[in-house]
Amino acid sequence: MPYLSILLFGAVFAGAVLAWHVPLWAGALYLPASVVCFVVYARDKAAARAAQRRTPERTLLLLGLLCGWPGAVLAQQWLRHKSSKRPFQMAFWATVLCNMAAFVYLVSPLSFVRML
Repeated sequence: MPYLSILLFGAVFAGAVLAWHVPLWAGALYLPASVVCFVVYARDKAAARAAQRRTPERTLLLLGLLCGWPGAVLAQQWLRHKSSKRPFQMAFWATVLCNMAAFVYLVSPLSFVRML
């Protein structure tokens, strides 16, 4: 199920490229943001195992909101980190929906960004 969100975003992005002539580079922010987010999740997982200082959940959620959520999805699945904590998962998926909605708005013809 979580991987479906990445596929769905890919479909939304492809649709935006085809329908609204969004340049491919518009989605380029997601790759480096996802890598950074994955690394932060991995470091937090290592810190949890070593009983060291942890990354605040607020930081993990913010990184996901700022286009890193595909990397967070992969980290949650591959590293089994934060994948079973229900309150975090609810907040995380809310940030994914917010990011996707913002993306659709910003690349749509109705966006003030597209009018510039």
